[in-house]
Amino acid sequence: MVSFTPTDEQRMLVEAIHRYAELDVRPIAHEADEAASIPDAVIRTGWEIGLIPASLPEEYGGFGQREALTGVLAAEELAWGDLAVALKVMAPALVAYPVLMFGTEAQKRDLLPRFCEDYSPMTAALTEPGLFFDPLAMQTTATAEDGQFVLNGAKANVPLAAEAETILVYAREAGGEVGAYLVDRQQAGIAVGEREKLMGIRGLETYPLTLDGVRVDQARRLGGEAGIRFGLIQNYAHVALAALAVGVARASAEYARAYAKQRVQFGVPIATKQAIAFMLAEAAIEVDAARLMVWEAAWKLDQGQEATREATLARQYAANAALTVTDAGVQTLGGYGFIREYPVERWLRNARGFAMFSGLAMV
Repeated sequence: MVSFTPTDEQRMLVEAIHRYAELDVRPIAHEADEAASIPDAVIRTGWEIGLIPASLPEEYGGFGQREALTGVLAAEELAWGDLAVALKVMAPALVAYPVLMFGTEAQKRDLLPRFCEDYSPMTAALTEPGLFFDPLAMQTTATAEDGQFVLNGAKANVPLAAEAETILVYAREAGGEVGAYLVDRQQAGIAVGEREKLMGIRGLETYPLTLDGVRVDQARRLGGEAGIRFGLIQNYAHVALAALAVGVARASAEYARAYAKQRVQFGVPIATKQAIAFMLAEAAIEVDAARLMVWEAAWKLDQGQEATREATLARQYAANAALTVTDAGVQTLGGYGFIREYPVERWLRNARGFAMFSGLAMV
């Protein structure tokens, strides 16, 4: 029988992140959204919890091992605090975990120790602009030429691209497979556009990226000649996004429930009204159902089992659940739900983006 009872270490980690989310993140979440900027001190505090170092072996400067189930527990708590903060704290994992999974020994020894030091922005460029983006049919290409690879194409929604030291760029290779390339942001041919103005996650800086003849040495192809298993990377990304969606949905459901118990109309709390009570009950069901799907997919990944179906379904279900639950939160607050000072409208805006957040998170 599969058991999802957290270990003592997992429970301690979740408690630490919850304290961080409650005491450090939530108090600044509204102003960060309004100002489109997250205080550096909040990110540093989140980084000091040590999520990535706890996932890296001692030989690379870490003090643990990577587990997807632990990662999704952490991601849910971070997103419960605020999604933009969660994505920014987790952004370096977009490079760290693929390197840990598929990097050559030289790549691991060069890069992984950096994630055990102070917060160092590193990021990945996966999503491309356009309505019909398909990760398995990328327009960005990597062409072998004179012992190097030449990258050409355009990316969108690249977090922290303007300050990242290293960008992991995904591109379609000659055989149609997807490869990943470790690119220095200062290289010739890379152009970072103006910061994107988004509907949600306004505190997270994302940018478009253009690659025009960017030349990359073979040693900077992730995995060397062996390359990567892009499908497996996608599975870890799907469960990460699904866990974040659960965190956003849970935040809205808890807030709406508490509000409905306190808000009195016609002499009784609105939570006693059937329409409200049923909506809150459906929200609770959606949160728990999505969470269990996330845990199952993460557990299968940890067991080394094929989890593409579970990871894909978890992301799809959790994204829809987040949208349903956060919309219910706005409805529960009535007119107040449409006022920016109340967090439910921010959670709804953030939830709307999960359908297009490919490449923004990994556990």
